[in-house]
Amino acid sequence: MTLDPGAGQSSPSPGEILFSAQGLQKSFGGVHAVRDISLRIPRGIVFSIIGPNGAGKSTMLNLMSGVYQPDSGTMKFAGIDLVGMSAHWRVRHGLARTFQKIRLFKQMSVLDNVIVGFHTRHEIPVLQYLFHGKTFQSDRKRCRAEATELLTFVGLAHRADVLAASLAYGEQRLLEIARALATAPKLLMIDEPAAGLNPAEVDALLTRINGLRARGITIVMVEHNMELVMNIADRVLVMDHGEYLFEGKPADVQAHPDVIAAYLGTNV
Repeated sequence: MTLDPGAGQSSPSPGEILFSAQGLQKSFGGVHAVRDISLRIPRGIVFSIIGPNGAGKSTMLNLMSGVYQPDSGTMKFAGIDLVGMSAHWRVRHGLARTFQKIRLFKQMSVLDNVIVGFHTRHEIPVLQYLFHGKTFQSDRKRCRAEATELLTFVGLAHRADVLAASLAYGEQRLLEIARALATAPKLLMIDEPAAGLNPAEVDALLTRINGLRARGITIVMVEHNMELVMNIADRVLVMDHGEYLFEGKPADVQAHPDVIAAYLGTNV
């Protein structure tokens, strides 16, 4: 079943630290995008990263997913050292992500966009990519069935055969999540999933994220919609100007004077 995280792989026990980072640093020229960030993310939770614009949130996701390599610091995922590992190998180990700017194959169907996500999970002899045999046909059938299941989960099964370009903005965000889930991640990183969504679409997104957590998938979410964050997150990391500001439960974050000051731009 596609929604079983890390199918065929050993998974950490609930509550065990799945992802950890120590002393992460990343600069672009003279701009320190991430300064000495450390964190520990237990398996099976929703971990949100928040902060004002320019706080370094998306850079953190890029470091975690392998888009960027850190200037210094360490990262481990399920005990595996991630520093120096490429993004596509991290996907094979169980990390997946979506992007703030939607990156779909617009001229492919909705279903085919999800099927693309199975590229790390094919078990086909090389020659059958040229001469389609029984193994190729069986794998193709499996991928289509599991992709349809994922589209049902995100509420897009009825749109499976239309071009991705024809989807509404909110539907495109859900399709990106379905495609990321096709890789069977243990940890799913989602960057600004509620951006541009109306209240009904945000409610639908909340339901889907809750569903993923219930299936044991760990979520790391960068988000500006504080109502969504406070309703869904188990832990929240607050960043400001690339630096650690505070980490805690949502209620503690809401009450912390430094967090209030960072968002309101005033001393409290």
